[in-house]
Amino acid sequence: MTSKPSVTGGACIIASVCVGAGMLGLPSAGAGAWTSWSSLAIILTMIIMTVSGWMLLEAFKPYELTASFNSVTKDLLGHKINVFNNLTVYFVGGILLYAYITSSGLILSGLLGINSQFASVLFVLVFSCFVWHSTRAVDRISVVLIAFMVLSFVFGVSGLAANIDATRLFHSLTEELGQAPYALAMLPVALTSFGYHHSVASMRAYYGEEQKAKQAILGGTLIALALYLLWLLSIFGNLPRNAFGPIIAKGGDVDVLLGALASVIESKRVSNAINLFSMAAILSSFIGVGLGVFDYLADLFKFDNSRAGRAKSWGVTFLPPLVLSLLFPFGFLVAIGYAGAVATLWTCIIPPLLAWKVRKAARNGNQGEGFRAPGGILMIVLVILFGVLTAAFHLLNMAGLLPAYTG
Repeated sequence: MTSKPSVTGGACIIASVCVGAGMLGLPSAGAGAWTSWSSLAIILTMIIMTVSGWMLLEAFKPYELTASFNSVTKDLLGHKINVFNNLTVYFVGGILLYAYITSSGLILSGLLGINSQFASVLFVLVFSCFVWHSTRAVDRISVVLIAFMVLSFVFGVSGLAANIDATRLFHSLTEELGQAPYALAMLPVALTSFGYHHSVASMRAYYGEEQKAKQAILGGTLIALALYLLWLLSIFGNLPRNAFGPIIAKGGDVDVLLGALASVIESKRVSNAINLFSMAAILSSFIGVGLGVFDYLADLFKFDNSRAGRAKSWGVTFLPPLVLSLLFPFGFLVAIGYAGAVATLWTCIIPPLLAWKVRKAARNGNQGEGFRAPGGILMIVLVILFGVLTAAFHLLNMAGLLPAYTG
């Protein structure tokens, strides 16, 4: 008898999709806002992104379990909006995979002493096999990776925690108020840190129902939030605020952040644990994001689930970001910022609109009762407003119209 998928496994998939971008991008993105405002920005973003994921789940309920973001958006909002949504979903998934491939190449290059481009190719060829194989394989490796991340994280953070300088975490009231505007530019990176939405259809199909998928989403975002807050406290408690200047100047590249941490950690074991944790975070997110993009493109291009069909899905999922990573590598934080700005469309705007359409159809008697995301029209408006403002903050930041911390 086949065992039913556990909520824990699904929560680990959702958490693994989130943590790579967030764990490695948030310290540099939050250096301006520092501890208090960064924490508030992350908590607010987690709440909004969890609710918007539930709204997407609600929109799927009248459809077959094989239905995806693509097919549901096309049916409810029309072909033109769906084409634009497809482009943004692929752009964000692709640029995240691109960022993970580039960062993994840099880290593996340092660990193994090989060329960073060769390391990136090796990384993709080995670890994308889990996605090609099956969702269950991703579930199992995600649980292992999350457990490994927790162990290396606890060991690494316990070493960092022993050296935390509380005076670094919090400043005077005047300084804290002056740091508030920097949180606005941080929001796109915070939003990307909870960008699991392309995996919602995979979760629903995996469980065969909405309620367990809802629990997995909440569990995953709570795991991610807890890890983010612990990580930020540990980093900010050890690195002085002005030490982030060189890291930001290099585009927030992960290897530069790890190098800065290594310079203030006396224990080699703690330093190695943090490096291993960072690699596991990138790997888990690479696999989790890869699964969501893989399933999405399989539905979009109508590739079947045979070995040949999955090979085609693998090609369109992993080869473009790999080629771009080899040809045009640039800063991790830059890539994550772009991803966050574009992701607002399919994480905070399209899901509320889809939920509104489904609710409208239910009122007209065209749809049955079932799973429903919390909140009425006010919640729909708030989620959309959050998305619009986050995208606007990114554009303003790019134009130099928002305060930018440079160290």
